[in-house]
Amino acid sequence: MTIKPLADRVLLKQTEAEETTAGGLILASSAQEKPEVSEVVAVGPGTDENPMTVSVGDKVIIGKYSGTQVKLDGVEYTIAELKDILAVVE
Repeated sequence: MTIKPLADRVLLKQTEAEETTAGGLILASSAQEKPEVSEVVAVGPGTDENPMTVSVGDKVIIGKYSGTQVKLDGVEYTIAELKDILAVVE
């Protein structure tokens, strides 16, 4: 089964959380922060008012509480609107 976003929505997969600190300490999973950067997995066709400005493979930052969380085949995804994307990470 696959997820295909509609209109101006994008399907995002969070990047892995940091497991070690800058000093080399290993963090327990409960102490790891939710990553801010997500990877675009799929994009909708866009709309006349909101053409798509991101593409599959882009790394983006979305608002902390933006989008809808879904789980498919054991993988967690976020479906967000294009307007929820704050920046593209290069």
